[in-house]
Amino acid sequence: MIDNWFKKDIDKILGNHSIAVFVDESNDASFLLEKLKNEANVYRVSNEVEELKAKYEIEKYNGNGSKYLIYTNTPKNNLKFVREYCETNGCVEIKYLDHYIKKKVSQHLNLNINLPKEELISAAKVSVGKDQTYWIDLSHKGASEIFDLEKELLPFLDNSKAFVKKFDVATQEIFYKKVAELIGQSYVEKPATTLASEVANHLLDGLWNNNVNPLLLNVYKAWLDSVSYKASFQSYLAKYKPGKKANPFEIHPSHPFVQVDELWLKEIGTQLDNASFIASILPKVNQRNADKAANGLGIIFWKQVKTLLEFDEKNINQISSFKEAVDFYIKHFSKLDGAIRKLYSSFLTQKEIIEPWQAYYKNLATIYLDKWFRYVDSYQSTQTGKIQEILDSHKDKTAIVVGDGVSWEFAQDIIDAFGKSDYELSKNYLFAGLPSETEHNMSQLYVATGEVLPTKKEREQYITKTNEDKNIEFIDLENVNETTDKADYLICSYKDPDKLGETYQQKALKYFDQVATIFADKIKQLLQNGYKQVYLVTDHGFTLTGILENSDKIEISLSGTTDKSERYIRSKTQQQFDSSLLIEKELPYKEFEYCYFAKRLGPFKTPGVYGFSHGGISPQETLIPYFKWTNRTSTADLLDVSISNKSDLKEITGNLYAVKIQGHADSSSLFASERKVFLMFFNDGNEINKSDIITIEKGKEIKKEYQFDGHQQVEIKVLDATTREQLDKATVTKSSARDLGGLL
Repeated sequence: MIDNWFKKDIDKILGNHSIAVFVDESNDASFLLEKLKNEANVYRVSNEVEELKAKYEIEKYNGNGSKYLIYTNTPKNNLKFVREYCETNGCVEIKYLDHYIKKKVSQHLNLNINLPKEELISAAKVSVGKDQTYWIDLSHKGASEIFDLEKELLPFLDNSKAFVKKFDVATQEIFYKKVAELIGQSYVEKPATTLASEVANHLLDGLWNNNVNPLLLNVYKAWLDSVSYKASFQSYLAKYKPGKKANPFEIHPSHPFVQVDELWLKEIGTQLDNASFIASILPKVNQRNADKAANGLGIIFWKQVKTLLEFDEKNINQISSFKEAVDFYIKHFSKLDGAIRKLYSSFLTQKEIIEPWQAYYKNLATIYLDKWFRYVDSYQSTQTGKIQEILDSHKDKTAIVVGDGVSWEFAQDIIDAFGKSDYELSKNYLFAGLPSETEHNMSQLYVATGEVLPTKKEREQYITKTNEDKNIEFIDLENVNETTDKADYLICSYKDPDKLGETYQQKALKYFDQVATIFADKIKQLLQNGYKQVYLVTDHGFTLTGILENSDKIEISLSGTTDKSERYIRSKTQQQFDSSLLIEKELPYKEFEYCYFAKRLGPFKTPGVYGFSHGGISPQETLIPYFKWTNRTSTADLLDVSISNKSDLKEITGNLYAVKIQGHADSSSLFASERKVFLMFFNDGNEINKSDIITIEKGKEIKKEYQFDGHQQVEIKVLDATTREQLDKATVTKSSARDLGGLL
């Protein structure tokens, strides 16, 4: 705050004159110059020669509108060549800095500060950049408030050398003493980096032993919240060596030690059949799951643990029909599938951690699947011809995203990645075709007759031929961008997560978050591009084997001509089978008439690899998402903005072209007085330029000029600056005629 008061004193002079003099006899106030470095040219003079040189240079350039400040430690009466500026323009004199500080605090805040000289000067230096509350707190609490450690420790811990460099030696010592006192040490002179490490270790000791200093706890939480400082915490944490801990649960709930979380998981895993233990530990799990510090450190698997522990298997007993089994999966059991999948992605290579949790999940799955398969005879696919049904249902712009292997539970991750929005989401499900494998079920989606077409190209050709009256285009989902808006009906294919799973099996799980984000971002982009509804459909879901033992593999004896896959078996003739292990369906395909499915999640014993699989009749594989995002946002309350000179842009001579953006005067809403937009420029589908944000007022037109920069054609899109919704577009074409510069 002292810097602002000083600046006001200087501004009184520079407001009427171009030259001011700052006489700092105290030799302590040079730090105040920092406030003026961008507002005046500063000359430091300490003798007659320097005075003369400064005066010469100032007089040489004076009159060009610049401001000049001369700083000196020489008393005013001893000045020679710059003395006249003091007499004619005025000067600020600080003979005793502590007196100046007390005067300013009293003058502006009506407060009396009673601190020793050195502490008062240090307080003034610390006050730079702070508001008046700093001095108010200092007046009430004394020297203990010179440094507010809750605010100052974080930049000190992040870069101790840079932090203390701002202060002189005396001020540094005051800070060091206060920090040493905080961590229970006597002050000993040491490098700033050493002290910072000791503070960090003291903090981590407190978290480890659950006796952390409250001030340091607040610093810790702010540290993890800070984008710019967070990396330095990780470096301290990596170097920290904790002691041994007899009871891993005796630790601060906001601790950063993932190894302790893993000990928790192991311990809880050994007690999963102990109801009283689980009841006693759930509050700790809930606390850890909700802890902002843990989440900030990426320790987020407690959400999945909480889901598994809070599931009540007694509710499965209430299922008495296939419809109830389906509803139970959609509302409840799918959450367990999501939870175990995410635990697999974190701990699949740590058998001692994941094995008991897998056994716990599989036991619940066995209980639920017993109900599912009891009523599964009612199962009927609803997938056939779904894409054609969507095309027939809409006259306005519609996009269909066709995923491969998007299970119901994974689709919830796509919803989470999409985030909150004004778009309306309708969540329904379909029953996949049987067997639930890609070639068969992609054909079911595309081909209304149910015919199996083996390739993507054949399926797309079928849709095109069946809908010759419609403007339909096909695109890979990853290629969707701001220019993807020309077709009335757009079918977007994406090979994941199935391709990832088939290639990497369960190692692919760590990439599923990225896949969900791609789905969400592209769906949102399509809505912004003007598609009124975007559907998400898929061919099938998937199951995971987790840690697979030989006993988990299903071995059966077969006769005749058969084709065994991981999750189903085709047979030319009817087999003798154990109805407790298998379910039979008549599904003619090529030379086969029957299909047999396992009544559990384990795979049939096959020569191939295991891990990520599909083809069966479990809900994990066959209950698939049928989602629709609808853009119902009304633009009636917003200013209508468009490109008003589209016809002029069809043939441009030369390298420059002008784009005119208009805010329509007929926009009647009270809130339609202006709108912020920006322009994006594309060539061959690639972004080549982007404008700054432009504010368009109602009834006004703004002209902006741009260059072709070697491109023959540029596509321009006008987007809302907030929602990124496309408002208008135009194509600019460069004329092949030569620019004759007005000679004709």
